Amino acid sequence: MHKLGLLGKNISYSFSRNYFKNKFEKENITGVSYENFDIESISSFPEIINNTEGLKGLNVTIPYKEAVIPYLDKLNKKAKAIGAVNTIKVTKKGKLVGYNTDCYGFINSLKPFLKKYHKKALILGTGGASKAVVYTLRERGITCHYVSRTTKNNVKFTYHDLDDGIISKYQIIINCSPVGTFPDIENCPKIPYEAITKKHILFDLIYNPEETTFLRLGKQKGATVINGLNMLKLQAEKAWSIWNLNK
Repeated sequence: MHKLGLLGKNISYSFSRNYFKNKFEKENITGVSYENFDIESISSFPEIINNTEGLKGLNVTIPYKEAVIPYLDKLNKKAKAIGAVNTIKVTKKGKLVGYNTDCYGFINSLKPFLKKYHKKALILGTGGASKAVVYTLRERGITCHYVSRTTKNNVKFTYHDLDDGIISKYQIIINCSPVGTFPDIENCPKIPYEAITKKHILFDLIYNPEETTFLRLGKQKGATVINGLNMLKLQAEKAWSIWNLNK
């Protein structure tokens, strides 16, 4: 029996487990299971590797996309450049190889909506997922700047800095923070929504709820709004192809 799973913390709501369960049923894939590995600390990770018979791969979510890296034997080129891992393959020799499929899922969700005037992006939050977003946008020649509560570690703006003038210059705004996710669905990043226009794209990596307060407020201003669901589906399929259990 091959085993796959999701590594994270407080992940009972997990998209991945249901997604792969449905995939296995729909595509009549047998001999594979997918489970959650919900751990309080990344220090428990080696225990999972040593004690889970038949483990072939893992997805990685908040808060371990960066913390898991020292435990891996190798990173693929893109994951190394990004500095975050969301997919791990266990090789036949038992080596752990880290990949990043967030970048694939993100750009393929965003690409259909990009126009020539989408030149600059604000990235709300600085966690592991934001690194994949920034890497992907910069590859396409889009200027990115982080927004966080303090201006540490390459952060250009705090939320207090944001005003109508800044919002008008950055016509892609991506929420990579957990603000607004279930159950705190009334919350949203504190940005000046009155400055949003129909030329803006608001992308929220959150998928539960499907329409966050961040997206609802953007939609009221005529912006293009995208949630994280398609990104998750795309990155999950990319992870499946990396695990490649047929080989």
